[in-house]
Amino acid sequence: GATVTTFGVDGAFVDKQGNLLYPVISWQCQRTAPIMANINQYFPLKELYQKSGVYPYAFNTINKMIWLKEHRPEVIDKAHQFLFIPSLLIHKLSGAMVNDTTMMGTSMMSDIEKRDFSEEILNAIGIDRGLFGELAEPGEQAGSISQSVAALTGLPVGTLVFVAGHDTQFAIFGSGAQLNQPVLSSGTWEILMTRSQGYRTTEKELEKHLTTELDATKGVFNIGQNWLGSGVLEWFSKSYYSELTGDELYETMISEAEQELPGANGIMVDPAFYDDGTSANGGTITGLTINTKRSQIYRAFLESMAFRLREALEALEAAGGFKAERIICVGGGSKNRLWNQLRADICNTPIQFIEQKETTVLGASMFVFAGAGKYKSVEAGRKQIDYNEQVIYPSGNTAIYESLYGKYIAFKRR
Repeated sequence: GATVTTFGVDGAFVDKQGNLLYPVISWQCQRTAPIMANINQYFPLKELYQKSGVYPYAFNTINKMIWLKEHRPEVIDKAHQFLFIPSLLIHKLSGAMVNDTTMMGTSMMSDIEKRDFSEEILNAIGIDRGLFGELAEPGEQAGSISQSVAALTGLPVGTLVFVAGHDTQFAIFGSGAQLNQPVLSSGTWEILMTRSQGYRTTEKELEKHLTTELDATKGVFNIGQNWLGSGVLEWFSKSYYSELTGDELYETMISEAEQELPGANGIMVDPAFYDDGTSANGGTITGLTINTKRSQIYRAFLESMAFRLREALEALEAAGGFKAERIICVGGGSKNRLWNQLRADICNTPIQFIEQKETTVLGASMFVFAGAGKYKSVEAGRKQIDYNEQVIYPSGNTAIYESLYGKYIAFKRR
């Protein structure tokens, strides 16, 4: 079997043959930012968030629909269907035009309770529901590989093509996470997400910048929050350790910071170097003296990132109505031993690591296995994976960091 999983929100209108009528508007394009800022013209933001669960990011699909409606209405008038990015590629493989529920759940045009598009939202922005076609669930068959596609791809003729969708949903499933077990994807951006059967999308969750998407399995929701992670640390390393590169750079920074005490000799950092709306300060380093060492600043950066993780964890627990027993950590940031220990200490929660790194494609493959009949269910397939779990537990520094966390919150919000 074959499938496609990739990033969310993006897509394009196509004709009956699947040809693009207008180029994909990338999530990186800023033309939609003014639309999100004035979305109340179409639909009250609080109600939009409550119904769709999606935080009002400028790149949300709804903004692209409105932009095309306002600037290129003829594209929509000519359109046979709108296809999200993975569906565009699945069409190339199988000839089928089908969108899936996980991509729809990133659009800010969904009714997450109904697991379908919201007629109310679509009517408000003047988009016909029929342009999205019937939604498919991950693991459903879309078609098969034809002779011409086989010649282009090397995939055998007749290989079944299945529906997958948004990468985030398959990454969290592929990590082995059970319900109410948060997963931290640690890289340039930190993304904390949990699979939960409960969720809340009130004004409180909106203020905490939570987004709720549809899990790859029915009846489950993915509650998440993201913030700039290693991108901040990369700025620090270039500024303070410019003479080092590669493994030597990271080992030197970590080993030097391990010699410093909790609290980094009074240094505190607000890591909002990219404004995510959760801080009153923006990126800030405070407590510097003439005797401050770079190792202390680096430790303060790692501590602040762990404090930021605890903020997100508490927000997810409140929205999902659960208490996390451990956090699964994947991605490049999971290789930093000091950062991992600080996460465990500051969150007072064990941090679990898994051997598998490509959890997105691993998760999507489970739906192919189930769809092809290899396993009776995606859960049965996942049970065959040996995750080779390793766990870091909180140390004796948790009490110290409990006090420092309170100071961090006060500093961040002053």
